[in-house]
Amino acid sequence: MRVSVIGAGAIGGWLASEFVEAGATVTVLARGATLEALRRSGNIVVTSGETRREFSVDVTDRPDALRGADLLVLGLKAHDLPAAAPLITEALGKETFVAAAINGLPWWYFESFGGPARGLTLDAVDPGGVLARLMPAERVVGTVVHAASRVEAPGEIRLIKADRVWLGDAGDSHFAAPVAELLSSGGVPATATEHIHREVWSKLWGNSNMNPLTALARADASQLLDDPGGRGMVVAMMREMAALGERIGLSGIDDFEGRINETRKLGAIRTSMLQDIEAGREIEIGPILGSLVELAQHLGQPTPVMAGICGLARLLDKNLREKSA
Repeated sequence: MRVSVIGAGAIGGWLASEFVEAGATVTVLARGATLEALRRSGNIVVTSGETRREFSVDVTDRPDALRGADLLVLGLKAHDLPAAAPLITEALGKETFVAAAINGLPWWYFESFGGPARGLTLDAVDPGGVLARLMPAERVVGTVVHAASRVEAPGEIRLIKADRVWLGDAGDSHFAAPVAELLSSGGVPATATEHIHREVWSKLWGNSNMNPLTALARADASQLLDDPGGRGMVVAMMREMAALGERIGLSGIDDFEGRINETRKLGAIRTSMLQDIEAGREIEIGPILGSLVELAQHLGQPTPVMAGICGLARLLDKNLREKSA
């Protein structure tokens, strides 16, 4: 399999290396210090026990050099994808499938799913439907990554934990299974599923509350859940999303205590949104929470708590970045 990668960061870089481990031919788009590091030393993944693995990848700074791959992996953050549409256009071949390792509701989610939301394009995810036209569901391998990693240095990824990678056909491509099989052969806990919409929603059911609330409180997950008020806000947001899920055909995702207990097992984690706030980076409020608020408005579903937290997070993001500019 020929695999191209745009966004070789914490998750994209790790997946690129695992595709190499599984025997794929991998080409990575990079620039600046990352381009130089990959050319010099390849992609490095550091795991527990300080084990360092080095992977040789083809690297280029020209997006058109990615064309012709069987699979294009997008490791960019969801809110960066619309602006990256020109790069993706150059990289896509006529028969290339796309796997976007992103958080939040993806652009393809409602193309053929969602009951009363079927066919809906969300501006919080895909303004103007640019991504949906460029990458229709029939070309998409839905991807849900349950893993923790970070960039230690250009071209060097530290893998903290890899629990599961879910892969599913967003359309009728039947390409998810061979991708999952390939990744599994390289040691990744990858599984093909016929219920990729449910897996996306299930992950977001935790991310949509823990991410913005920890960012607003400047608190790690344990601190937030140890505070009665913070925990109460988590539950209130989970209840609203569970009701929203019922409206679009996703029932049974409502075990609040079970999900909170699972989060507690992770310890004092600092969510991605909290890390972005601390680093002065734009946060993914649109795909992770704004998309749900927009969906609820479309369906006439009341979500006052989610809407309020979304507004506060947007203000925090805007004011902090204006202050640092």
